[in-house]
Parts: sequence; C-alpha cells; structure tokens
Amino acid sequence: MTTNVLILCTHNSARSVLSEGMLNHLARQFGRDVRAYSAGSSPSGRINPFAIEALGNAGVDVSGYRSKSWDEFTGDGAPEMHIVITVCDSAAAEECPYWPGGPVKVHWGYADPSNAPGGDEGKRQAFELTRQAIGYRMMQLLMLPLDSMSNAELQEHLERISKS
Repeated sequence: MTTNVLILCTHNSARSVLSEGMLNHLARQFGRDVRAYSAGSSPSGRINPFAIEALGNAGVDVSGYRSKSWDEFTGDGAPEMHIVITVCDSAAAEECPYWPGGPVKVHWGYADPSNAPGGDEGKRQAFELTRQAIGYRMMQLLMLPLDSMSNAELQEHLERISKS
C-alpha cells in the first residue's frame, strides 16, 4: 500500500515543493512505494524559479508541479495521507484542517531560502543547500519500515529525524 506524505508550507512555492520533489525522486530511486504531495495554507499560485532550478539540477522531474491549497487534500476523492510534514514555522503554527485517516504529523523546519542575501547567486546557493538538507531527511524517512510501524513508532522516528 502506498504511503502518502503531504508536505505543507504557507505559500507552497519553495520548501514544500523542494520536499515533494526530493521525496518522490528518492522514493523512485530506492524502489519505495511512497508518494509525496505538497500544498500551502495560502498558496502563492507560482513555484519559485530557484526551487525549480535546484530540483532540475538534481535530476528531479518537476513537470506538472504547481502551487496549490491544502484544501485539495481534505475533500472526497483526495488521497489519504499517512504522514503530514510542515516545513515552515508559520504553517506549523496555523490551525490545520482535519486530515482524513488521522495521519502522523511532524514539523521539520527550514529557513526560507527565498530570503537569502546575496542576490540571485545567494538565493541559488540557499536553495541548493535547503534541497540537500531536505534530501537528507527524506532519505532517513525512506529507510524506515513504514509498512510495519505503528503510528506511535513512526511519530517517534519522525521526531528524531527532525533533530538531525
């Protein structure tokens, strides 16, 4: 059974998109039945071009990616999530909607690479470093025996990963 993971950030334009891309890319590489989605509480309607560039440079296919609302994942016909990860502090502080199925929730915060100093080159470097940090945690998630873990065990492991 596919493990669905929803990754949330306020605008769904940078960190959540980097996370969705890296988790899907690594899951395919490792042959894991995991599917990542991303969304935002107040989606910007566009994906940051530096996020697209960082993912593209890592060989991640981002065709079809778009900035979308978390409301798309609460209604009838939405995939049932097993894990919900917030990747920005503002999204973690918001009142989230009810997620069908009672997924495990965890916060893995990252600084916003869109605010990096140093012009375009500084932003490019910040997006790449954020992509790498996200990729490291996503690899740790993929190493877990997701099909055989209880929600309590999964919660404990995901919180441990958040400290790495």
